[in-house]
Amino acid sequence: MGANEYGGHGSCFGMTLRDYFAAKALQGFMANKSNPLSFQPEDDAKYAYRIADAMLAARVSP
Repeated sequence: MGANEYGGHGSCFGMTLRDYFAAKALQGFMANKSNPLSFQPEDDAKYAYRIADAMLAARVSP
């Protein structure tokens, strides 16, 4: 496996740090939705990864 295969963010058993951050973000905002039936899987997943990307950027920024 090459260093860039996981987007340069490392991996543990197939899960990248980006995946981990996205999962935590999704868990948090799903737990706080006022109407769980308003779940839009594609939109919510994209939003979770936007949050994960911001978290990764914050880790490397001074």
